[in-house]
Amino acid sequence: MNNTEPSQSNSGSEIRTMDIVNKGLARRYKRERRFRRFGLAAIILSLAFLSILFISIIANGYTAFQQTVVELEIFLDPQEIDKENLSAANYLGLVRNTLKKTFPEVKSRRDKRKLYSLVSTGASFMLQDFVAKNRHEIGNAIKLWVPADDDVDMLMKGHIKRDVPESERRMNDMQLAWVDYLVENGQIKKEFNTTFFTAGDSREPELAGIWGAACGSFYTLLVTLCLSFPIGVAAAVYLEEFAPTNRWTDIIEVNINNLAAVPSIVFGLLGLAVFLNFFGLPRSAPLVGGLVLTLMTLPTIIIASRAALKSVPPSIREAALGVGASKTQMVAHHVLPLALPGMLTGTIIGMAQALGETAPLLMIGMVAFIVDIPAGFTDPSTVLPVQIFLWADSPERAFLEKTSAAIMVLLAFLVTMNALAVFLRKRFERRW
Repeated sequence: MNNTEPSQSNSGSEIRTMDIVNKGLARRYKRERRFRRFGLAAIILSLAFLSILFISIIANGYTAFQQTVVELEIFLDPQEIDKENLSAANYLGLVRNTLKKTFPEVKSRRDKRKLYSLVSTGASFMLQDFVAKNRHEIGNAIKLWVPADDDVDMLMKGHIKRDVPESERRMNDMQLAWVDYLVENGQIKKEFNTTFFTAGDSREPELAGIWGAACGSFYTLLVTLCLSFPIGVAAAVYLEEFAPTNRWTDIIEVNINNLAAVPSIVFGLLGLAVFLNFFGLPRSAPLVGGLVLTLMTLPTIIIASRAALKSVPPSIREAALGVGASKTQMVAHHVLPLALPGMLTGTIIGMAQALGETAPLLMIGMVAFIVDIPAGFTDPSTVLPVQIFLWADSPERAFLEKTSAAIMVLLAFLVTMNALAVFLRKRFERRW
């Protein structure tokens, strides 16, 4: 009896201990499953919000890639057009005469203004360009497709409703009848909007494009890349490989990390005070924008470059020094080539960040209305994010779709740059 009772008590305690352990494990596994479900729900929710964002942008902007055009049969009156002085001709009058001949019943001045508003003001410039390239057509009647006014464009795309009272829409019943007549005669159609990709900004939505802003972004990013990459890499190499460990280098490292978290508008204020007011550089120029964005992206590039240098194993350094290489040769010939993919990845991410910045560029005047396409680094220009900001503030409905379309173009550039960074990291990364 004395031998069996202790064994029974021991087995009973072991059973109770196992029960406690099993209950603890069950609670732990339950919490783990709950945590995984929360993580999965967070990812699904994030993807849902992201999908809603992309769907709303695409739904509002895809129509901007089409443009409504009107066919006009214009008589190039030789009495109105002098071959020796083409710029003196009244091309707007020729366009309006064609509209009056198409609708001869329009007599009053008010109705004529409504009729003329069906066609964009850019039609006269298109006619002038056509005559300049086809002087032999003077004296003949030509058929020319010209852009329609933005209200007609919105009507053809379904953004202006016909079933509302006349006082609640931008086009009256008479204008709707004129448009219907042109549609029945095949004189109105929608085509790919090349103007959106080849023109600069304009007060008229149907004539506005992103090419000027795209060129401004290109020049600005080129200045940023040419300055931030060599300076950032050189600073990272010095701090990681050559700088002594003392109070000053600690202060520099802390300030670099802090600068990465400074709001971007602060760099715009710095650029306004230093580059514009002190040095007197031209306002609203890609050169100044590139300098400001260089200051903003330098901390990101330095931090990424230092991380890439740290990822190179110490054995590489020791082997290079062991065969007689100097420290400079060791860094230049062995460490830097191995760390370069990570540096390039950080640089591309920094450039993508600079491409989407608006606030610092607003402070240096790149919010100005610029019609001409910039031809150099000192020409007045704007950039894509600022162009989006300007269009979003415009009251015309046609600018809403152009805003969304410009956002789509900007997102395409950002996705491309980030995909390039991922490709470089996967292509050249070495695991030790």
